[in-house]
Amino acid sequence: MSTDGPASKGDKTEPSGVDLARVALRAAKEAARARGDAAQQKKQARRGGGLRSGARADGRDPMALGSAINRLITERGWETPAAVGGVMGRWPQIVGEDLAKHCVPQRYDEDERVLVVQCDSTAWATQLRHLAPALVARLNEDLGHGTVRMIKVLNPGGPTRRYGPLRAPGSTGPGDTYG
Repeated sequence: MSTDGPASKGDKTEPSGVDLARVALRAAKEAARARGDAAQQKKQARRGGGLRSGARADGRDPMALGSAINRLITERGWETPAAVGGVMGRWPQIVGEDLAKHCVPQRYDEDERVLVVQCDSTAWATQLRHLAPALVARLNEDLGHGTVRMIKVLNPGGPTRRYGPLRAPGSTGPGDTYG
C-alpha cells in the first residue's frame, strides 16, 4: 500500500526544503515579534507605564477570531495538522461523492505521514488501494509536497460480538448452527 516508492517504514529522512523553509519562517516571525514587543515596551515605559489606551493599536486591542486562530496555529506549529484536518472536512470534494460515501478518513499520523482511511466493504477498500497513488499526489498538491506519503486502507470491521444470557458457552455465533 506504499505509494511513495521503496521507502521503508523505518526510513527517517532529513527535513525537506519546504519543511526547513517553514521552520526558518517561524523562527524569523518569532524573532521579529520579540523585537517588536521589546520596542513597544520601551515606548510604553517612556510614556508612563503604558496603562493608558490611545487611538493607535496596541497589544491589548481585541483581535478578530480568524486572526487569533491563525496566530495560534502558527505559534504552535500546527500548520500541517490543521491542513490535514481541513482535508478531512473536504473529503467528498477531494475523492468524489461515491468514494466518500464508502471510505472515511480516520486519522493522520504526522510522524509517519500516513493517512488512515476506513472503508465499509472490501470492494471499496480494493478500489481505494488502486486509487491511492493518484490520491496521494492530489493531497500533496493541495497540502504541500511530502505531507502525505502513504494512504493506509483499513478493511471493514466485523460485527461486534454480543454476549448475553441466551448465548451458549463457547459459541462462536450463528456459524455454529449453519456450519
